Amino acid sequence: MSSTRSFLLLALLAISYMLYSAWEQDYGLKPAAPTPAAATGSSATPATAAAGNDVPAAATPANAVSTPSAADAGKEPAVQTISVATDVLHVEISTLGGSVVRADLLAYPIDPKDKTKPVRLLDDGNAHYFVAQTGLVSSSGAAPSHKTPFNAEKTNYDLAAGTDKIEVPLTWTDASGISVRKVFVFTRGSYLIETREEVANTGTAAWTGNEYRQLQRTAPPAQSGGLFSVYNSEAYAFVGAAWYAQGKFNKLAFAKFSESPLNNTEVSGGWVALLQHYFFAAFIPTTGEADQYSTSVLQDHYLIRALSPALTVAPNATGTFATRLYVGPKLQSELANVAPGLELTADYGILTFIAQPMHWVLVQLHKLTGNWGVAIILLVLLLKLALYKPSEAQYRSMAKMKQFQPRLEALKERYGDDKQKLNAATMELYKKEKINPLGGCLPILIQMPIFFALLWVLQESVELRQAPFFGWIQNLSAPDPLFILPILNGVAMLATQWLSPASPGMDPMQQRMMKFMPLIFAVMFAFAPAGLTLYWTVNGWLSLLQQWIITKRVGAATTAPAKA
Repeated sequence: MSSTRSFLLLALLAISYMLYSAWEQDYGLKPAAPTPAAATGSSATPATAAAGNDVPAAATPANAVSTPSAADAGKEPAVQTISVATDVLHVEISTLGGSVVRADLLAYPIDPKDKTKPVRLLDDGNAHYFVAQTGLVSSSGAAPSHKTPFNAEKTNYDLAAGTDKIEVPLTWTDASGISVRKVFVFTRGSYLIETREEVANTGTAAWTGNEYRQLQRTAPPAQSGGLFSVYNSEAYAFVGAAWYAQGKFNKLAFAKFSESPLNNTEVSGGWVALLQHYFFAAFIPTTGEADQYSTSVLQDHYLIRALSPALTVAPNATGTFATRLYVGPKLQSELANVAPGLELTADYGILTFIAQPMHWVLVQLHKLTGNWGVAIILLVLLLKLALYKPSEAQYRSMAKMKQFQPRLEALKERYGDDKQKLNAATMELYKKEKINPLGGCLPILIQMPIFFALLWVLQESVELRQAPFFGWIQNLSAPDPLFILPILNGVAMLATQWLSPASPGMDPMQQRMMKFMPLIFAVMFAFAPAGLTLYWTVNGWLSLLQQWIITKRVGAATTAPAKA
C-alpha cells in the first residue's frame, strides 16, 4: 500500500472513531432521572442525607428490620464537623453518623496555575453531593446508622511533624448497654483511611448486627459533545459505580442503575467504588470477608453498598467491624498493592491490554527522566525500534514504487479507462519487480491501536494530569496552546507526501483529498492533548527520516550497477 493510501486509511479510522465518540456523547445513554423512593418518615435535605430508605435491613435473620436507637428517635443535637488534615488529604467528618462528607486532594489542584484550590472529591453540597457512609444495623438491639449523632472528643486534627498516624474517635452509647466507638485512622502519604467500629455490650443479652459501607452521589452535569469530544476527557471518562468480584472488574453506569442493579450479591475479597475522571472513592472490606453488594437509586442519588457478615457480641464482650476507605487518585502503580484489581479503576476500555503495558513503560521511563514528555519521546523510539523491520519493508516497497512511477504512468496512459487491464498490468509489474503494494498496511494497522491506547492513557492516567513538558507546554493532557506541535506534524506529513509515490489508480478527487490531509490532521491535533500530539509528531519525523534514508539506499543500490 502506498503512503497516500496509508494516510487515507489512517484518516478514515481516526475520523470514524471521533465521529462515533461524538455520537455516543450526544446520543448515547445518559444518566436517567432517578425515580424517587418512597419516603419513610420525615424527608431529609440532600445536604444531609438522601431521601428514602438508605439504611439497609440487617442481614440476619432474613426478614429482620434494623432497630432504631434512642438517639435516632429523639431530638437530634447540633451536628458538628471534624476537620482532619494530613500531608495529602483534608477531610471533614460529620458527627451525624460519622460520614465522610468532604475530601480535598491537596496534591491535585483544579487549575495548575492556582495551587491553593485542590480537587474536592467528596462534598455534601447539593450540587455535587458525594459522600462515604458507614453504619450498623441489628435485628436484636439498638444500632447507630449513618443518621445517628455521635460524640467527638475534638473538632480539629492535624498530622504533626514526626507523626505518621492520626486517630479520630467518635462515640455513641445506648441505654440498652450497647456502645460503639467509631475510629478513623489516617496515615502520612496515604489516601487510604482505616475505619473500625468497636461494639461493646454491657447488657444482659447478646447483640447481633452488620456493618454497611456505602457511597452515594448525584450524577455529574452533562458535558457538551461535538466532533472533538473524544479529546474532552471530562466528557468522555466513565462516571459511575464499579466493583471487583471473583477476579473480575465490573462497572455500572448511572443510566443503567435501574435496569441492571446489584441485588445483594455475595462477594469475597472484593471492593465497591464510585468512579469519576482521574479520582474515585472505594470501600475495601477485610481480605476474605464475604459481603453482600447492592446498588440502588434514592431520589436524586445513586448508591452502592457493601453489607458485612453478621457479628454477634456476647454480654460483657466487645466485637469489631473493620474496613478501609480509599479517597484519592487512580495511581495504578500503588493501587495494585492496596487491593486486587483496584488498579483497574483507571479504565482503558477494550484497549486495556495495550494501554496498561504502555502506562507501565511510561512510568519506568519517567523514573529515568523525571519528565513525562521526554518519557513519551522515548516511548516513540522504543516503538520505532520494535516496528523497525515492518517499517523498513514498507519504505523499501515505497521507494521501489517511486522508481517505477514512470512505468506505472505509462501503463496508465496505455490502458486509459480500462481499469481491469490497468490493474492486471500493474500487478504483473509488481510481481516481476518484487514490489509489495500492501507493504504499508501492517505498520499503519499496528500503529492505530497504539495511537488510541495512548490517547486513553493520556486521558485516564492521573500521573499525566497537568504534567509539564518544556517551554510553552505546561500541561501534556491539554492541547498545545500555541499549536506548534500540530503545525510540525503537518509539515512532517507534507514532506512524507513529497517523498512518497502517488498511487497510479488514484483519481483527481483522491489526489485533492491527499493535498488537504496535512491540514486536516493539523486541525485534529490542534484539539488533541499535547502529549498525544507530541507522540504523533515525533513518530512522524522519525518515520520521515527512516523513509528518506531507505529511499536513498534503494536509489543508490539501483544505480550502482549502471556505473560499473
